[in-house]
Amino acid sequence: MAIWRGRSKRKHTGGRYRPQHNKRKFEIGRELQFAVVGEKQVLKLYRTRGASAKGRIMRAGVANVLDPKTKKVAQSKIITVKNNPANPNYVQRNIVTKGAVVQTELGMARVTSRPGQDGVVNAVLTE
Repeated sequence: MAIWRGRSKRKHTGGRYRPQHNKRKFEIGRELQFAVVGEKQVLKLYRTRGASAKGRIMRAGVANVLDPKTKKVAQSKIITVKNNPANPNYVQRNIVTKGAVVQTELGMARVTSRPGQDGVVNAVLTE
């Protein structure tokens, strides 16, 4: 069964919406596939509306880390996930999302990109 991202049949009060139309293909969602800290980066392309494409990274090995003091960007290996405000369980599973704090070789960095949609891990040093 597909994941459907359309409007609910019920109002928040419990009343019923009369459907204006049936389900549409653009309302279909996708199953969650998380970017996990791993050896190499695997990019998966998905077709979106308008024949564009989104790249989803499956294993994140390196991050593009920005040092705010020197304004330089360097690639650094991701060691582990230290904090993830999206879900505390993601820390135990080493899942990288936007806003997660990761331990890199350069130090602690906060992820600023969306690995599930951008296909890359960008981060800013927080120390």
